[in-house]
Amino acid sequence: MLKKHAQFFKSLFFISDLVILSLAWILSYFLRFYTNLISPPILGTPPLSTYLEFVIPLCLIWGWVSKKIHLYRPRRIDHLLHEKVYVVKSLSFTLVILIGIIYLLRKFEFSRLAFLYFWVIALFGLTIIRILYRKTLKILRKRGYNQRYALIAGTGLLGKKTLEKVELHPELGIQVIGYLTSDQEEVGQRVRNIPVLGAYRDLENILNEKKPDLFFIALPIYEYDHLGDIINELRGHLADIKVIPGVYEFLGLRGGVDELDGLPIVSLQSSPLYGWNSVFKRAFDLGFGSLILVMVSPLMALIALLIKLTSKGPVLYRQERVGMDGHTLKMLKFRTMRVDAEKETGPIWTSENDPRRTKVGAFLRKTSLDELPQLFNVLKGEMSLVGPRPERPNFVEEFRNRIPSYMLRHKIKGGITGWAQVNGWRGNTSLEKRIEHDLYYIENWSVGFDVRILMMTLWRGLFSKSAY
Repeated sequence: MLKKHAQFFKSLFFISDLVILSLAWILSYFLRFYTNLISPPILGTPPLSTYLEFVIPLCLIWGWVSKKIHLYRPRRIDHLLHEKVYVVKSLSFTLVILIGIIYLLRKFEFSRLAFLYFWVIALFGLTIIRILYRKTLKILRKRGYNQRYALIAGTGLLGKKTLEKVELHPELGIQVIGYLTSDQEEVGQRVRNIPVLGAYRDLENILNEKKPDLFFIALPIYEYDHLGDIINELRGHLADIKVIPGVYEFLGLRGGVDELDGLPIVSLQSSPLYGWNSVFKRAFDLGFGSLILVMVSPLMALIALLIKLTSKGPVLYRQERVGMDGHTLKMLKFRTMRVDAEKETGPIWTSENDPRRTKVGAFLRKTSLDELPQLFNVLKGEMSLVGPRPERPNFVEEFRNRIPSYMLRHKIKGGITGWAQVNGWRGNTSLEKRIEHDLYYIENWSVGFDVRILMMTLWRGLFSKSAY
């Protein structure tokens, strides 16, 4: 019965797409020849029948392309964005093939603007229908309709995590009805109120009895000797098989699944700043960094003059710090201490009422104005406006041995300000809390998040109790 319902919805979905494509094709004709939306038609207005002749070929091409691309395969777990990529592919291939057929069979020159209108209108319509479809199914599934029943192989961390994720998303309409285990003693027990139905060797009987729609394989790595037998057993049944790789137990920063020419690759940790993300981040730094530098340049000139008049030594202080991917850089700061401040002590944390500070330096450190020269590091590309604060090499060596996840903060460029700093974790404060906030920032990075942190810096960052 479930399979029949699925086929019904699939057919309904396909028909609704054909209606949208047909309407988009006709609407593109009227937009092109009966409006001056972009430019008036030069060669006159062709009869509507010329365009109507290609509605059926359009639908046939769409049917063939969507089948080849597997557009209508079940997407109960897929994100809308993934489905939209398939829609764009199907629509683009359909239009290219249709244009080829039109110019091959007819002498009449169809409007290129009409093709553009069609692509935009159709994409909008196909996307909207999918959003409405998902919203409708979400409501139905939360009320107990259109459910799929699942079994999970593995009662360990991954098995429990799978159940947790499924329960967090009732809109998926997935009900876990049981676990399977490698430990016979667990049979009959419950995992978060879900029964352990049997051991892996009982799989055939359980499948015949329960007839699940989905089967999640969530084995820990030490149970992978059972994987081959489980998959071979499942191949004789109709359940959809979903495998959660055992290495997900070790999933770290920005982990996920990538693809290399159809080969799935599990990434345990990676930087969020690659491809267009790195372009957006760099453009943000250059744009806002240049603007801020112009705005504060008179203040920087005044600070430089005060430092020169009140203490001996250079205006700027260059300090070695560890940046992205472990590369070192010379971070610029206004000098706030005596020239020989670390001659006897070596590199140490600055303390409250530190006697090594100059009078002007104490004010600069309290207000964080000593950090302004790092705008040049940003424009040079060594740092970012926002990111984890880079540390000195000797501290990095110490911290990496104390905290295993410490080096992950070097997956992106260090920043003048950061999520940890605007939340008060700066200077000689909890290192663990700083790392926690730095990793949260990397996991959730966006240009909007950077703007939010910069705005918070104007209040929380400049006048922090931890700055001295």
